[in-house]
This record gives sequence, structure tokens and C-alpha cells, in this order.
Amino acid sequence: MYIAQIAPLYEAVPPKFYGGTERVVHWLTEELVALGHDVTLFASADSHTSARLEPMWDRAIRLDGAVREPQILHMVMLEKVRQRAAEFDFLHFHLDYYPWSLFSRQPVPFVTTLHGRLDLPEQQPLFATFPSTPVISISDAQRRPVPNAGWVSTIHHGLPENLLRPLPVKPSYLAFLGRIAPEKRVDRAIRIAAQCGLPIKIAAKIDKADAEYFEANIRSLFKLPHVEYIGEISDAEKAEFLSGAIGLLMPIEWPEPFGLVLIEAMACGTPVIAFNRGSVPEIVEHRVTGFVVEDELSAVASVHLLPTLSRQTVRRRFEERFTARRMAKEYLAAYRRLMNREDSRPHLVSVGAAQMQDS
Repeated sequence: MYIAQIAPLYEAVPPKFYGGTERVVHWLTEELVALGHDVTLFASADSHTSARLEPMWDRAIRLDGAVREPQILHMVMLEKVRQRAAEFDFLHFHLDYYPWSLFSRQPVPFVTTLHGRLDLPEQQPLFATFPSTPVISISDAQRRPVPNAGWVSTIHHGLPENLLRPLPVKPSYLAFLGRIAPEKRVDRAIRIAAQCGLPIKIAAKIDKADAEYFEANIRSLFKLPHVEYIGEISDAEKAEFLSGAIGLLMPIEWPEPFGLVLIEAMACGTPVIAFNRGSVPEIVEHRVTGFVVEDELSAVASVHLLPTLSRQTVRRRFEERFTARRMAKEYLAAYRRLMNREDSRPHLVSVGAAQMQDS
């Protein structure tokens, strides 16, 4: 099968540090190539892939301080993909809703994986306008706010089976991995560790958009004696960081669409404690791969139970549920279903018409 993967240009594929969407695109692309498919990756020129790379900009936008209007670069990329669409059997977009209008008007089957939250009010007229555009969710929880969208499937993310493995180190601290942002609640993680009398190591990115929040709410917490801030880490550093943790804390305050750090921890045999928000109960098997909790009090109680969980079982459940090979096979099945549809082209309706249909 001739497949196009179209990635965001904000990060390289794979990203050097933080970048969940681009990391997933990389793992999916590599697995599709390994399964014998001819894959073209539309991405920034500093990407690395065993597929055919079509560079759309010199380097990742995050690393290019001269780019002030990233939407322009994405619009140019979409037009270039459209011009070459007939070369492919299938187009797979990772650009949210940007492709929908243009690619609803051409014959090559396509799908968009939605990587973000879908509970914002302004998203309702979007899905009303494109009610049959084929989309894939990364968790069942993600799709709840828009149940009438053109859902094809839910496909959980997966990691390469041997990307992260448990290392023979003695776990001695709690871990926080991800971003410093209001919805991620690293402050809660710090409090939970303090109440348990345990050190916490924090490996996290601070986006420019969250710099003010960090300065006002978090920086002073990093001076506490039980807190060690490591900064942003690469995939190569994660196995040691996670294997050395008694558990990973994810005390989120938002409807997390997936939570890649959860399966990264599981790949290292590290159990997780995560708040019952968004996709968490789909990913974490309570009392098997970790604990799904409601608040800080139950999180503290669960920390004391972490040693009762088998780290070998945590790793085994990762291998059974969250490998990139499993993810790629599920995507191929979705591609084939869409290619075999008798009427695979989505139909546009006006927002007004959609509202009249709903009334």
C-alpha cells in the first residue's frame, strides 16, 4: 500500500525532546515500513525516517525562531499533499481539522487522527459542518464530547516494543514526566511525594506559553528539599529515569486524551498513579499496572501500595496492549475499511443546515 503520513511541523519526526504527536507519527511510520508498505512522510527537513521523507520546512518550527505564522507553512504543506494525492492509496493526517475542507473534495481516501482535547465549545460547529469526515480517536474518552463525529475507530497509541525496557536499578523516588502546565498539576505531585516522605524527580518541559504559570506557581516548589528538577529528557534517558522510580505520578486536572507517559512508564515496568480523568481508566488497569485515584488523599494511600504490584506484570501488560506493532496493524485495518467503503467521501453541510437537522 502507498501511504502518506502528514505530520505537524512544530517538531521534527521524531522530536528530539517533548512532542507526543510527532513521536507517535514516527513510531507508526516505522512500523508501516517494517510491515512492507511504501510510506512517504511529509514533515520538517530535520526529521529522520526509514520512509521517504518529503521535507516541508528546513527545520522544526519550535527550533526556528524566525517563523511567526506557522499556519502558513501548514497550509502550503496541505496544498503540496493535494497536488500529489493521486500517488497514494491512502492519506493519514495528524493536523487536527485543517485538511478537512480541502481533502473532502478529492477522491483519495483519508483519515485524521485527533490528538488533542475535543471538549471546547467552538469545536461543536466544526463537527456539525463535517459530520462524516473520517476521524480516529486515541481513546474512547476523547470522543465523548462529540459522539456524532465520523468516528472510524479508537486506536490507542503504542511504543516500539524495545524502545524502553526495565533496567536493573533499585527504585528510590517518585517520578513526574511531561510538561509543566496548569492541567498537568506538578504541584500536586510534589505535595503527594511530601506527604509520603519520598523524594520526587521531575523531568519536564516548560513551554513559553506556560512560563508565567511556572514563575508564579511552581518555581518556588522546586526549591523544596525533596524535589529534584531534571528538565526535559530524551527517549534515550527515559528508561533509566522511569526504571529508578517507585511509581510515576500523573495527577492531571483535564480530560487527557491519552497520556503517552503512562505507557512509557509501563514499558519500564513502573506502575503509575493517575487521577481519574479522561483516558486514564482506559490505559491504567487498577491494581494491575497502577492505581486510578480521585484525589490527593487516595493518591497518597496508593503510593504505599505500589510495592505490592508486580513490575514484571506491568511490563507484560505493556507488551500485550501498547506496542507500536499493534497500533500499526489497527491503523492498517482502519485504512482498508475506509478504502472499501462504497461511499467513502464525506459530505459537507452548512452550520445552519446542521442546526436545522438537530432541531
